[in-house]
Amino acid sequence: MSDVRQRIQEIIDQNRVVLFMKGTKSFPQCGFSQRAVQILKSAGAEFVDVNVLKDPDIRQGIKEFSNWPTIPQVYIDGKFVGGSDILLEMQASGELAQLLAPKN
Repeated sequence: MSDVRQRIQEIIDQNRVVLFMKGTKSFPQCGFSQRAVQILKSAGAEFVDVNVLKDPDIRQGIKEFSNWPTIPQVYIDGKFVGGSDILLEMQASGELAQLLAPKN
């Protein structure tokens, strides 16, 4: 499992915004993943998508990595943000735009 943790950590470290999801950003394969993609796109975020359906180790490993039982999962600036419901709340409050604003 440590190899999977390391792979996950490298993906998060190498990308400002990461969405672990079912499917891809061009072809989401569940409603929650689709909603997360739409929210990130509407916020103007550039993000990397990781299709957990293609890698069972990552699919299980990301749940243990974040201690969060569901997918999708979003990481911004190396920190776990949450899933699509949390993204929706953050979008509504303006918090997501602040988090995604360019760093000076």
